Amino acid sequence: MAATASPGAGGMDAKPRTSPKSVKFLFGGLAGLSAGLLRQATYTTTRLGIYTVLFERLTGADGTPPGFLLKALIGMTAGATGAFVGTPAEVALIRMTADGRLPPDQRRGYKNVFDALIRIVREEGVPTLWRGCIPTMARAVVVNAAQLASYSQSKQFLLDSGYFSDNILCHFCASMISGLVTTAASMPVDIAKTRIQNMRTIDGKPEYKNGLDVLVKVIRYEGFFSLWKGFTPYYARLGPHTVLTFIFLEQMNKAYKRLFLSG
Repeated sequence: MAATASPGAGGMDAKPRTSPKSVKFLFGGLAGLSAGLLRQATYTTTRLGIYTVLFERLTGADGTPPGFLLKALIGMTAGATGAFVGTPAEVALIRMTADGRLPPDQRRGYKNVFDALIRIVREEGVPTLWRGCIPTMARAVVVNAAQLASYSQSKQFLLDSGYFSDNILCHFCASMISGLVTTAASMPVDIAKTRIQNMRTIDGKPEYKNGLDVLVKVIRYEGFFSLWKGFTPYYARLGPHTVLTFIFLEQMNKAYKRLFLSG
């Protein structure tokens, strides 16, 4: 006797099944969107704004730009300040994106970044907004010293070569070089930061003492070039981000000067 198929077992009336994993990915991926946008609005605008202002202030009266070391120092200052301003949004971002991986009874259930910030202040105090501020600022110092200084230096070199004019092609080439330098400079710092965050406790002692201890042990047991393991995918992510950042920055600066300073 043939089995009778029920309407929901593959017939026309069957409702499409949605995988719980896809739902978790969709909403987990969007959970920190507002926090990610706020972080960019605070961290990125602060660091780029400070760098631009200081760069213009320290440019000579005859138009001579600052030297490379001074550019790096300006980048370090801009990065540290931007990281400090952006840390509250980053704390909210980390918590919101991690919320979906926690057991239901441990989830914080923040509605958006502003709800997260208000509840953190109310439940844990204002200083919690800047938890982890020091390592975040340390990383930003390295990244921005490399990224901002190398972009300005590369742009100056391309313009001085006589083959480029101050246009989008020059900005694109300079930012690609900057992305390459930034990747090389920031990967060891990111490895140290990640391993400290994920380190185990062995016989009651932490696996690493500090970031420098991480780098020494990686070089000793895994080899010097292990500090740049995964260089290509890292650059594939950072390169386009750097290109878009500087191209938009240059175009916005030109528009600002044309609209507000030309008169």
